[in-house]
Amino acid sequence: MHRRHFLPGIMLIATLAAAQPVYESRDRDGPVFSDTPSPGAREMHLPPVDVMDRTPALPPAPSGPPAAAASAYARLQIMQPEDGGTVHSNTGQFSIALVLEPPLQLERGDAVAVRLDGTVLAQRRTTLQFDVTADEWQMAARDQVEHSVEVAVVDRAGNALLVAAPVRFYVQRASRRN
Repeated sequence: MHRRHFLPGIMLIATLAAAQPVYESRDRDGPVFSDTPSPGAREMHLPPVDVMDRTPALPPAPSGPPAAAASAYARLQIMQPEDGGTVHSNTGQFSIALVLEPPLQLERGDAVAVRLDGTVLAQRRTTLQFDVTADEWQMAARDQVEHSVEVAVVDRAGNALLVAAPVRFYVQRASRRN
C-alpha cells in the first residue's frame, strides 16, 4: 500500500474515533479524506463504530467453577492474523493460526468455532491452522476498514470451553495503476 493511500485511511480512523465530520473529495489518484471541508467535498455519514457483542452463537467462556471439560484447556490465542496487522488478499481468503494448550481433544468432539466481523462461520475447524475461504469472507465480512476475528474451543454441543481474545486486522488488496 502506498503511503499516500495509507495516510487518508489513518486519518479516517482517527476522525471516527474523535466523532468529527469526515469529508471526501477526489483527486486524480482517488478519494481524499479530510476533517475540513474543501470545494467539491461531500460530508460522509459514517455508521457508529462497530463493537462486537457476545451472542449465543459463540458463547462466552463459562463463569463460576470450571467444569471438568472446561478445565481441560489452559490457553487459546490467535497468532495469525496479528492484532492490528494487515492481511494481503484479493479474494478475502486468509489464514488463521492458533495456539491451544493442551492440544484440541478431537476424541471428545471438541472443535474451533470462528466469528468474523460478528458473524459466526458455519464450518467448525478441527485443526489449529486453517483458511477462512473466499466464500466465507463474502458471507461474513462487513464493508469496513477494520475487521475482527474471534475463536473459541467448543464442545460437541457448541458450548464454549475457552474463548480467545479477539484480533482486529486490516485487509490490503492489490490495485493496478494506469
